[in-house]
Amino acid sequence: MFFKKSFLPLFITQFLGAFNDNLLKNALVMLVTYRIAVEQHQNAQILVTLAAGLFILPFFLFSATAGQFADKYDRAQLTRIIKIAEILIMLCASIGFYTQHINFLLFSLFCMGTHSTFFGPIKYALLPQHLPEKDLLSGNAYIEAGTFLAILLGTILGGLLILQPQGVSFISFSLIGLAIIGYISSRFIPIAPAPEPEIKINYNIWSETCKIIGFSRQNKKVFLSILGISWFWLIGATFLSQFPTYAKDVLHGDETLVTLFLTIFSLGIGIGSIWCNKLLKGQIQSTYVPLAALGISIFTIDLYFASNAFTNGTSLISALDFLKNTQGLHIIIDLLLIAVCSGIYIVPLYAIMQHSSEPLHRARIIAANNVLNAAFMVVSALLTVLLLKLSYTIPQIFLFIAIINGCFTIYYTAFTHKKNLVPTFRNIKNQTILKKNHETN
Repeated sequence: MFFKKSFLPLFITQFLGAFNDNLLKNALVMLVTYRIAVEQHQNAQILVTLAAGLFILPFFLFSATAGQFADKYDRAQLTRIIKIAEILIMLCASIGFYTQHINFLLFSLFCMGTHSTFFGPIKYALLPQHLPEKDLLSGNAYIEAGTFLAILLGTILGGLLILQPQGVSFISFSLIGLAIIGYISSRFIPIAPAPEPEIKINYNIWSETCKIIGFSRQNKKVFLSILGISWFWLIGATFLSQFPTYAKDVLHGDETLVTLFLTIFSLGIGIGSIWCNKLLKGQIQSTYVPLAALGISIFTIDLYFASNAFTNGTSLISALDFLKNTQGLHIIIDLLLIAVCSGIYIVPLYAIMQHSSEPLHRARIIAANNVLNAAFMVVSALLTVLLLKLSYTIPQIFLFIAIINGCFTIYYTAFTHKKNLVPTFRNIKNQTILKKNHETN
């Protein structure tokens, strides 16, 4: 399935787009933190926070419009237009890197967030349009695994290379080159006729956002899947945002330990995504979602105790030294298992959302998912700031997340498996009664 023309060009286009997103974002953060802020006497924390906000802002502003476009026009053609825009955005970013003009860079980041906002509904709406039902789960598994691998590579290379002597040139040429290759790969995506070409685009952000969320709520299964996906991004954003502080202040590790954590987390989600497809054997169902969510809580609680038990001197240790420590291996295994469970958790939810959505509204429902994902990530940031203000340690924040995730799992299981559980308990009860009657007779 992976090498089929109906899937491979989309996978490559999506992979390169996610890679470019993170290459640009992390190169900008590192350049601002270590060079621009110092040379221009600006506050690095404010600039980095502003950059993060500008990247996520388009998901609130343009998701409703993006969903309408993806339902009104040929999705393959839209992808090519978006990839041309990406090339122009990367040219603008390159100018910003060479001139170290912060406004150019921030504008480019906002534009790249807009690019991702418009491409998101398209890529997930294309999967059920081009893949048969038996391949939809595996298609989502490959997309999720590839996305997190791209995030990992973009994060590492963007952070490591931008500050090197020729780093600006390397990053700039890479951004433009990858955007061009992404456009070329998009040319091979098969045509995808619009499901509802007669709809009239509503540019009123607020009313259309409410409308697309209303579409998603019409189908309970779809809306619960969206809530589950958004919950995943709340947990994932909490972990990813706290890795640098967790590694440095709690475990006394250097920047290589942060890179190791990102690597383990990304690979773990990739492993879980592929494994989930094998467990479900292509069936689009949420059988293992509650168990995976429970696994996230269990291993996060164990991570809390492992973190508190970790002992180290005052000097920062490298990732290699950390791996030589038995307690360090314990933490790495916990992070890996949390990530594997996350992969098993997220893939079926994406497949259910796509498969159960009304085809005429599918892209707009996916756009609603993007809005809620962004909202949950903002909640993650606000919640983390609040807990830090209340003097919570990073391990305590992880423990708090594990507890509320357990509560969310109970809620999700109760509402999504209620119809299945009641007949099961009735069958068990009836079988017991019949057995007793048989023994009595």
